[in-house]
Parts: sequence; C-alpha cells; structure tokens
Amino acid sequence: MNSTSTKLGLIFAAAALMSACSTPPKVEEKPVVVEAPKPEPVKAPEVRAVVPVQAEIDPLNDPKGVLAQRSVYFDFDSYAIKDEYNPLLAAHAKYLAAHTARKILVQGNTDERGGREYNLALGQKRAVAVTKSLTAQGVAATQLEAVSLGKEKPKATGSNEEAWAQNRRADIVY
Repeated sequence: MNSTSTKLGLIFAAAALMSACSTPPKVEEKPVVVEAPKPEPVKAPEVRAVVPVQAEIDPLNDPKGVLAQRSVYFDFDSYAIKDEYNPLLAAHAKYLAAHTARKILVQGNTDERGGREYNLALGQKRAVAVTKSLTAQGVAATQLEAVSLGKEKPKATGSNEEAWAQNRRADIVY
C-alpha cells in the first residue's frame, strides 16, 4: 500500500506541477472609458477702471504751491513790505486762519552791514512788519511770534549786493 499511495502521491504532485506551469487563459481586457469632466465656462475677469488717487498734499509741503515760499525780502535799511509780497502773505494768512492750531515763527534777518544792535533792531522790525500784515488779514496774534536774528544767520555768504539782498529778509517758519 505504501507503494500505491506513493505512486498516487507522485501522480498528484506531477499533475499539480503541470497545472502550475501552464499559461492561464487569456482574459479579454476591455478598455475603460473615463469621461473627462466637462470644463466650466471660463468667466471673463471682472475689469474695473482704475482711477488715479490723488493723495492730499499738505499745502505747506507742496513745492509748487505758494506756501512753499516762506521768505519776504526787504530793501536796504528798510522794514517796509514790498507790494510783490502781498499775495504771498495773503496765502499764508488764509492758511493760518483756516488752521488755527498752527503757529509760526517769523525770523527777521539783516545783511552784514551795520552794528550788531542796529541789525538786531532792524531784524525785529522786519519780523514785526510781517506779523502785523498777517494779523491785519485775520490771523490770531496767538499764532504768531516775531524774533530777530540780525546778521547772525545769513542765507548767502559774500560781501556783495547780491548776497546782501538775499540776507535782508524775514523767514516764516511753521
């Protein structure tokens, strides 16, 4: 029985080996059809007109504005304001009247000719002349201060008429 069971075992083993080595039957592969998603219609981007924004420029800082000019020039040995400076002072007066919290310092200056005390007095008269013009146009006296620098702070160096003319002035300082 041993030999019969061994023979049967060998036959089964051979059959198993043969069936394992055989090629499997071909399965027909059907292509898989995948539908592509339908694209959504593309919306045209919303176009908005761009309006240039004009930033409000402080009129004191506008180099093209009249308020950028802050010097009033005087003739030799004079503290009379020339007519050509009336529009400038009117513009500063209008600004100060509208902005009552703003204050200015008016600095009177002279050229180098003359003694120290004389030039300090003349510079003070020039500064006061400018402040009087501004108060006459509606600026509160509390917004104004007048000081004299005499010949101590020249705008131009030199000892000629051109330099002296630039130094005979009153400067408005905000």
